Amino acid sequence: MKIGRRGFIGTTAALLAGCSLAKKERKPNVVFFIADDMLPKHFNCLPQGKGKNLTPNIDRLATEGTVMLGQHCASPICTPSRYNVLTGRYASRAQNLFFKERTAAEGQAVVEFNTHNIKTDDTLPKLMKKAGYITGMVGKNHVVEADDLKKFSDFDGSAKDPKNVSILKANHDHVCQAIREIGYDYVDRVYHNNPDFLGLHEVAVQNMEWITEGGLNFIEQQHDKPFFLYMATTVPHGPTQAERSWNANPLISAIGYLDEPAKGQPPRSTIPTRLEKAGLPVNDDTANMLWLDDAVGALIDKLEETGKFDNTVFFFFSDHGQMSKGTVYQGGVYDPSIVWRNGGFPCGATSDALVHIVDFAPTILDIAGADYSGEKFDGESFFPYLNGKPQKEGRVLYFELGYARAIRKGNWKYMALRYPEPMENMSLEERKRVLEEWNANRRRRHLEIVTEDPTAPFSHLTPIPGGGHAESRSTGSYPGYYDRDQLYDLSKDPKEQKNRAKDPEYKQKLEEMQQELRKIVNTLPGKFNV
Repeated sequence: MKIGRRGFIGTTAALLAGCSLAKKERKPNVVFFIADDMLPKHFNCLPQGKGKNLTPNIDRLATEGTVMLGQHCASPICTPSRYNVLTGRYASRAQNLFFKERTAAEGQAVVEFNTHNIKTDDTLPKLMKKAGYITGMVGKNHVVEADDLKKFSDFDGSAKDPKNVSILKANHDHVCQAIREIGYDYVDRVYHNNPDFLGLHEVAVQNMEWITEGGLNFIEQQHDKPFFLYMATTVPHGPTQAERSWNANPLISAIGYLDEPAKGQPPRSTIPTRLEKAGLPVNDDTANMLWLDDAVGALIDKLEETGKFDNTVFFFFSDHGQMSKGTVYQGGVYDPSIVWRNGGFPCGATSDALVHIVDFAPTILDIAGADYSGEKFDGESFFPYLNGKPQKEGRVLYFELGYARAIRKGNWKYMALRYPEPMENMSLEERKRVLEEWNANRRRRHLEIVTEDPTAPFSHLTPIPGGGHAESRSTGSYPGYYDRDQLYDLSKDPKEQKNRAKDPEYKQKLEEMQQELRKIVNTLPGKFNV
């Protein structure tokens, strides 16, 4: 992988060619690279991870670009975060039938793994196409609705059985077509969901090279127009064990066994050697991060090889904060990103501007020089901040997930937790039934069980006793977790350990923040009583 900034050495012909391109003012290409479940310790550019990872390509993006230190996401789990990126809107505005029906039935929007893009949505790739871009998507979907997928009779069936291979490929083709319908010209190498949910245990492994090769193929095909590539990895999300991730059989993919391993990244066999040479431990954590970084490096190399890198804006983002996944605490919603372009941005190496995941779409459209004046985004472009313009005070960030809503304004954070009455009054028999059905489905897929206790309290996200697995590490982990109203002064209490909502001294601040939250939720579908 090429690590340093590329020098400019060329012939007179090359210089003239560059001048010719400059005169045409070709629009920049845009790569949006979205990783899955990265932790702060995985970023060398953050204090929690400094020196702990061998990620030279991500480090290059951070060093030469801008790290958005004030970046937040709105709904810290996979599906709504991807919805936010691809629409610039809050996930509670999703128009897929299942989500709308549940909102109508429960009386309030319940944002979880149910907010899907459908073909009638105004999406970022559609708007980029209108702006003259070729659009491509590879990797993890987990957001575009693809109904009527074929089911497997046996989760433990063979991935070499022709009948099962046929189902895997038919489902892949079906999902690709659904993704094309939301605005992508090119779609390939797709995991519809996390590997454990592809339908067969045998293919429930990661294959980073397979995804990367699809991205490289897309870059190679583009000639006459600028391009927008959305590349979504499935790592470092689980499974993280070597035999199911960085050191798995490279022939296994989401469509079954490949005829030969995918190409484009350094051989997996070199991962331990490179880590040891860098003086880092060889474990699944460091190995998967190097594997992911190799994917970033492969894209950079291909862009440089094709002469497109210097005219590309590269976004690197993990789908949500992972310290408190499945909650709207700062550990879930605080989620720094990296934006790179040749020569950097006037704002410098870092930006403290408070920006949101719903800001990506208008920012990318601004970079593309697109007219989006007719769009109603919940976000706003942060391109001016990259260009050095100071942010005005007063930005309010809104968060929604499951049965919780929250806002951040300055250093103050307010959260409201509201369970519908039928959920609060669920009988013990109903709790037992719900939990038994949930656990039976997880056992069938060989997945971890959170609890067997039907009396366990619900999480913020899932109406299942004890909560779901995605948020299990965070459920009940804060002192005020089950409090109906929560108020935190992040300047003094960044880890949200002291709930000030019941303190008379903060009554005025509580009412002020509640009013700010009402202003937002009253504009969104469903009723949420603050």
